Amino acid sequence: MVSIADVARDAGVSSSTVSYVLSGKRSISPETRHRVEASVRRLGYHPHAGARALASSRTNVLALVMPLRADIDVQVLMGFVTSVVTSARKYDYDVLLLTNDEGPDGLRRVADSAMADALLVMDVESADPRVPVLRSLPCPTVLIGLPDEPGDLSCVDLDFSAAAKRCVQHLADLGHEHIALVGPSPAVYERGTSFAGRFLNGFTEAARTRGLNAPSRPCSPSYDGVRECLDKILVEQPQLTGLVVHNEAVLGTLLSELRARGSRIPEDVSVVAVGPDEMAANRPMRLTTVPLLSDDVGRIAVEMTMRELEGAASPEVRLLSPRLTHGDSTAQRA
Repeated sequence: MVSIADVARDAGVSSSTVSYVLSGKRSISPETRHRVEASVRRLGYHPHAGARALASSRTNVLALVMPLRADIDVQVLMGFVTSVVTSARKYDYDVLLLTNDEGPDGLRRVADSAMADALLVMDVESADPRVPVLRSLPCPTVLIGLPDEPGDLSCVDLDFSAAAKRCVQHLADLGHEHIALVGPSPAVYERGTSFAGRFLNGFTEAARTRGLNAPSRPCSPSYDGVRECLDKILVEQPQLTGLVVHNEAVLGTLLSELRARGSRIPEDVSVVAVGPDEMAANRPMRLTTVPLLSDDVGRIAVEMTMRELEGAASPEVRLLSPRLTHGDSTAQRA
């Protein structure tokens, strides 16, 4: 393992000079600084985490607070986690994964213990009880999600309202007048999860604007839940020709159940799914999808965090514009 003494020897300076260059605690001539930095890069030196923290008052760790519940699709969750971890490493930061089980008290504990330089928080509710606590913490916080009143907290997310409108517009432009929404599980709506409410509002508004008959139903992530959801939709919408599916966990079961009921896709029912790109790629049929943009959301969340750590940014809200990827699961209505 390369040591600070190795860097000093390579650069032709003392170990204390290398330490001052790395910590920034003492003015060093540009020529010497450049020589030390070149040696650091050439030798691949990485400061010991404990020494680095003492020198800079930073841990070079970001804490990512993520949900861990039965109704969470792990594949979707890990898409965001992977993006955050990969983006953080580009800044020489590691990521500490925390669950949100402890609520506001857990956030205070993490901040008070100085385990991390900043917090990134997922699974945001519209009226999230953690928001007042997050505003009071001494460390920067970025939300992956959008509460009703973010205040001075930075937030980034897909524009779920616009995503729902894009789905409805696509089906309406294909001539579908009788559509429905298969939404997340009832528990997601009951918690007031922000993305679910924003998507539902966008769907309802777009359907009304286009003059469509468009009921919506939550769907539990089980075979019986899918059957019950479809039964209720077909009672309300017996002439159903288009479905928007905003529930990755039930998509495969839903497609199988439609086929079992004799509904061909897209000849009888067109389907637009909201979810990760991998969701569409792993199906026998290439689906029409609106991707969650987890790579972009995670990357931007880390970039926001880094700017706040450097004191170079004001709080901001970024909602990413959705894109629709055309597949074989939607077709013109005859």
